[in-house]
Amino acid sequence: WTDITLVDGRVLKAADLQKRTVVVQMWASWCPFCMRQNPHIQKLHEASSGKGLLVLTFTLDKTVEAAREYMAKRGYTFPAALAGAEVEGWFGKRRTLPEVYVVEPSGKVVFREGGEMFPEDIAALTRFAANK
Repeated sequence: WTDITLVDGRVLKAADLQKRTVVVQMWASWCPFCMRQNPHIQKLHEASSGKGLLVLTFTLDKTVEAAREYMAKRGYTFPAALAGAEVEGWFGKRRTLPEVYVVEPSGKVVFREGGEMFPEDIAALTRFAANK
């Protein structure tokens, strides 16, 4: 990880990311499958707060403003940043939308799912929380 600037201006520090298991989602505001999955990502974000699991998303939107507007309109508070070359370097070339990964504190990707997931499968990602 490196420091990540979120669309809301906050910065997630690499040192903090390296201490936690991170659920990563790739999405876009124009993706209908993402639109259906994002409410469940929001629920996971809320449920995992303080449990050793961090939700972090990367949007393929072209501008910070587009992502911010989309999130504000829907009341999403999960961390989101613009996807770029660095993100592709971490996770490889994107194959579909949405895509979900789980990254252990060691940096190892232990889960990868392409395409829309069922709500119960998103909720089940809490199983990766660090023994809390």
